Amino acid sequence: MSVKLPSHFDFGIDLSADISGIPTSYTFGVTTLPRIDIGIEPITLTMNPLEIKPLDLSFRIKEIPSVRVHLPLDYKIGVALFGAELASVQLCGQAQVITEPYVPNPCECKGAIGRGNIVVDGRDVPAPIKPAG
Repeated sequence: MSVKLPSHFDFGIDLSADISGIPTSYTFGVTTLPRIDIGIEPITLTMNPLEIKPLDLSFRIKEIPSVRVHLPLDYKIGVALFGAELASVQLCGQAQVITEPYVPNPCECKGAIGRGNIVVDGRDVPAPIKPAG
């Protein structure tokens, strides 16, 4: 069996209609928008009074903690003219807040070495001044 296929196909349509009256350019535009009514009623906000109930708080310290706080101080009071210091007084030192049973540090003892104090009957008293000579 053999099949022969043609190598050339022709197809033609003959329309005898007049298409000269169909426009070739078009323009579109929105000139008015329609009104849309959804039917939602106006929203009203009302706030009821806010009630604040009393609140009782208590804070107690059973015992003050034992601390020794050192507060270094350095004050300078002066007079200056155009940024140049004319006179000044400088005060410096240290304050302490002590909530523990006080036991003096070695640097706080009255009978420190080099101060000339002596201990008599358990008390720290100044040493007598020796006359020069």
